[in-house]
Amino acid sequence: MSPAMLNAVNYFNQQLLIAMPGLEDPNFDHGVTLMCQHNEEGALGITINRHSDLVLKDVLAQLDIPCVDEELANQPVLAGGPVQQERGFVLHTPDGEWESTSEVAPGIMVTTSRDILEAIADHRGPEKFVVALGYAGWSAGQLEEELRDNAWLNTGASSEIVFDSPIDDRWMRAVASLGIDASKLQPVGGHA
Repeated sequence: MSPAMLNAVNYFNQQLLIAMPGLEDPNFDHGVTLMCQHNEEGALGITINRHSDLVLKDVLAQLDIPCVDEELANQPVLAGGPVQQERGFVLHTPDGEWESTSEVAPGIMVTTSRDILEAIADHRGPEKFVVALGYAGWSAGQLEEELRDNAWLNTGASSEIVFDSPIDDRWMRAVASLGIDASKLQPVGGHA
């Protein structure tokens, strides 16, 4: 594969995918997905603006991790996507070292190991974090096809949107980061 093709394949790493209003899949309606991996085999992302029915104490209890801080225990857990909804991901700031961590964008790490949850419950975890169950996955070429069909906008990943924006405001803030008035977006895009 040529260097130019490799760059094209990896283009959506360190990006937020923003669902267009016309995207009919209920899993992604007004969704914002942080891309964690995009290569010739496909793509993996974590949706950062979908509430699940769980809070952190539910996840910690399933793993037999004690947490006495009620405020912490009641933090929402996100529905990261429709694939492997039992699989957990912690998006966090780059403070601390954990068994299974990767950088997905400047200032944003993803960890899948239990040690980070133990540290969070014991107030030794990263400064900012988001816990999600499940992920969004695309097979080879599928995401590129959806982009050609105007299903998504994309912008650079932003730690402010991931960690500092209220969950229900993340779609509007992601759209606004492109300089676009979200109220002007049409459900169906055109082709130039």
